Amino acid sequence: MSDVVAAPTGADEPAKPRLPVRPRVARFLVMLGVFICAACGLVYELSLVALGSYLLGDTITQASVVLSVMVFAMGIGSLASKRLTHRPAFYFAVIEGLLSLIGGLAVLLLYAAFAWFSLYQPALIGIAFVLGALIGAEIPLLMTLIQRIRKQDAASAVADLFAADYVGALIGGLAFPFLLLPVFGLPRGLLLVGAVNAVMGVAVVLWLFRRSLTRASQALLAGGLALVLLVLGSAFAFSEQFELSARQALYRDPIVLSERSEYQEIVVTRAFDGTDLRLFLNGDLQFSSLDEYRYHESLVHPAMAEAHASVLILGGGDGLGLREVLRYPDVERVVLVDLDPAVVRLARTEPVISRLNEGSLDDDRVDVVNADAFNWLRDNDERFDVVIADLPDPDDVGTAKLYSVEFYTLAERAMAENARMVVQSGSPYFAAQAYWSVGRTIQGAGLHTTPYNVDVPSFGNWGFHLAAAGTAPDVRMPSEHPETRFLDEETLAAAQSFPKDRRPSDTDPELASTLLHPRIIDYHRGAWQGY
Repeated sequence: MSDVVAAPTGADEPAKPRLPVRPRVARFLVMLGVFICAACGLVYELSLVALGSYLLGDTITQASVVLSVMVFAMGIGSLASKRLTHRPAFYFAVIEGLLSLIGGLAVLLLYAAFAWFSLYQPALIGIAFVLGALIGAEIPLLMTLIQRIRKQDAASAVADLFAADYVGALIGGLAFPFLLLPVFGLPRGLLLVGAVNAVMGVAVVLWLFRRSLTRASQALLAGGLALVLLVLGSAFAFSEQFELSARQALYRDPIVLSERSEYQEIVVTRAFDGTDLRLFLNGDLQFSSLDEYRYHESLVHPAMAEAHASVLILGGGDGLGLREVLRYPDVERVVLVDLDPAVVRLARTEPVISRLNEGSLDDDRVDVVNADAFNWLRDNDERFDVVIADLPDPDDVGTAKLYSVEFYTLAERAMAENARMVVQSGSPYFAAQAYWSVGRTIQGAGLHTTPYNVDVPSFGNWGFHLAAAGTAPDVRMPSEHPETRFLDEETLAAAQSFPKDRRPSDTDPELASTLLHPRIIDYHRGAWQGY
């Protein structure tokens, strides 16, 4: 004789459910479910923020959108769940099944929206809202289950639930950066979390409250759980192939190398005819082998016009700027500070890149330091004749600090008497406000600047600022310089001229960018649109 309650599919669950274990054990299992589901929920949230920062680079905006939408949706879900409390076990299992499916697939869905459909922001908002609503519906249903399992006043039940919820969130928040990302990667890590969420949220409820569920409800939940695990397992098996296909859709040329380091996504592409190799970091072009010499000659040689026995390069892990520096035989010492050892390793071992940089990273005069440039400068007590800042564009908080008054103040402390510093400053055509902001920010550190710009076909119009103490430095070639393919005195003379519509104007903001007010992010935001 079956011990399943004989009731129609839509019947209410009994106020006092028949449990296969003692109420104390049942309550522990439910609290364990709260703990694990809270951890999974926070992982979903952090994954959306992380993906947005990977793809768009604007961490603050992505975090603000995800958090605000999810918290709002949690309130909506909590209100909506009042209609479901008459069958709390069944509907909690349904919600957890949906949450595990959508949460587990969230990264793959958003990556597809970004790569193929250009609908990333609407998809992000939609997925964040659905996940938030489902998470918000959990607590009211769990509280109903707790009170039905064991008589407990509402205040005590809420305290217990929130305690388990917050501790679970702590574990999920720590597991995300220290376990899931480094061991499994973002897509597969999230799929595994979705599977754990499904097993804990559906299977445990299905077992614990089976005597209170109708046969039809049990069959529906069991079939749903099997389907969710099948979908998540299939996605796990094909996630790498999916990721490769989606990533290739973002690039013009075939991808020949792709890896995610501790700090960023590294992609190398090569044209079918083999003539153009390109390096991308987090989707941003770093160089094209066809014209990188234009950029690196323009960056390095004007800074070498005075004393240059010792040189500090901040960034430039590809070794291409270093190549130009080492062409001066009187250079005695170079310190290159780049955050990501994976980029330096690639530049040393990838044959085409190592040929381009002429093995510069292995020169005996070079010390390579893998460190954050800002923090390294804070601890540095050495002074250099030349400082070269070849750093990523300031499109998020992490890179904006490298274009702040505080950063240039630290760089000025590393400059010897009569030293020169050059800063890659972005495009004065496509991002004019950001470009001129760099100059104002360098001046805020007490240095004088001279701007100049050249054309690099793969980048477009690109600009630099040459800086020195005392007076604005003259932009010229060193009296004795190595053979160059692009740069000469005539080119540099023209480089100091800016078209009328790209010169600084009275309407441009005059405030420098600082750590607490990273204005350059705002200047960068909206640049390049329409191009």
